[in-house]
Amino acid sequence: MLVYGDQPRRERPRNKLATIERVLAAGDRTRALIEAGELAQGLADAEFEATGFDDDTPVHAAALALCLAVASGGDTQAAAARLAAFELPAEVSVKTPEGYAFYGLYPENYALAARSHAWPSPPFVIGLRSIGTSLAAVVAAATGSAEVVSVRPTGHPFSRELRLSPALRTRLTAHRGPFAVVDEGPGLSGSSFGAAADALEALGVAPGRIVFLPGHAGDVGPEAPPRLRARWAAATRLVAWTPSLVADWFADITGPVADARDLPGTTWKVRLGDGFVARFAGLGAIGDGKLARARALHAAGFGPEPLALRHGMLLQRWIDGDIQPPSPDRLGGYLAFRREAFPARPGADPATLIEMARVNVAGLLGEAAGRAAVRRLQALPLERARPRPVHVDGRLHRGKWIGGLKMDALDHSEAHDLVGGQDIAWDVAGAALEFGLSRSQTGALAQAAGADPVMLTLFETCYPAFQAGLWTMAGAPARAAPYRGRLAALAQAPVDPA
Repeated sequence: MLVYGDQPRRERPRNKLATIERVLAAGDRTRALIEAGELAQGLADAEFEATGFDDDTPVHAAALALCLAVASGGDTQAAAARLAAFELPAEVSVKTPEGYAFYGLYPENYALAARSHAWPSPPFVIGLRSIGTSLAAVVAAATGSAEVVSVRPTGHPFSRELRLSPALRTRLTAHRGPFAVVDEGPGLSGSSFGAAADALEALGVAPGRIVFLPGHAGDVGPEAPPRLRARWAAATRLVAWTPSLVADWFADITGPVADARDLPGTTWKVRLGDGFVARFAGLGAIGDGKLARARALHAAGFGPEPLALRHGMLLQRWIDGDIQPPSPDRLGGYLAFRREAFPARPGADPATLIEMARVNVAGLLGEAAGRAAVRRLQALPLERARPRPVHVDGRLHRGKWIGGLKMDALDHSEAHDLVGGQDIAWDVAGAALEFGLSRSQTGALAQAAGADPVMLTLFETCYPAFQAGLWTMAGAPARAAPYRGRLAALAQAPVDPA
């Protein structure tokens, strides 16, 4: 199944330096760390793209020194000035650090984990890009290490490898103490951590000198080969979770809360007493954007009231009530509001979405069906489409409407998947399937929402292909079944070129 994907963006390094200076002046060191890590990642990946390997370059060292200065409370102005003195690229490709944005990962936990270990000497810290640029700086600051680099695991997602320059290999070999390998995860295979360990062991580093700092205390995923699974089980792994302080973060708003509990089946969503819920929205700019959207939706009468955003957690009032799907007019008004209020950077282009549909349809219905889906979608007059990318809802399920308000309406255009910002036709296609709309009802909704008709025809296949792939990968075949059924029906229907 093809579901996940990065949504890189182009940024100017010197604008990034100005942003770091601005957020530091405002006292937001966490945001500055994220910005500095993104800048270091973008610069390192630009060098990697030019040479084909990770190198021990002055620009790389200066970018990581800025991360370290932010993480340690050092002289960030001097570190920024040293980096700014280099001839930097006009633009770099920056990737959103997934853990900070989607998975409730806090840099403070890595510092706590690193300080909990009895290091025989300061470790050589290796951060795995993308998020490893900033996390490596956090671990280096916590351990008093001046040796820190970032590397980019490459290759098949389940069989990564490192490509290191001779100079970087020499520097790693010269270190006689422990190594700290830092990243989020491990995910399905743990291959990024495995790639770092393979590279170090190939340089003569004994496995006992390698310490992993992952994002969770669990095992590697089901795609890990036996050799990596055995290594992971035997390795020293440092993970720290601070006690839940969510109730304390919002006590001035909620008052004393005796009962703070995680909601079952959710990620980083905590119910605070009877009147409030706090959910992870993301650290840095991504959380700020979700707060702004939450405020706009509430003001327009479509969403619950947002009260505060702190430490990446968004506090909202708890909404009691029965599931109440919207009327056609209200649904049309909701989608029209999103189209006008929430412009977004473009997400996956039609070619990427068609490839996603091919892979997922083939996985669900066979290779012949996948090829047929591609032929049908490529026959559409995409040159006539005029998509207007917005922050789509992306999850227009009937059960997400309570008390006339739309729940779970902030995240899915900025999730860890390949969809991203799309024409509002994505939500029209979703509503048509989730609400069982007729062809005429779908047309009326598309007109009310201002959906592009060509994109709607494309999304009528791509939406169920994505949802079926998502639920299949999540191990929930029953949830995938309606989307699979829709794809099977579409395979028998003629193409409407819109």
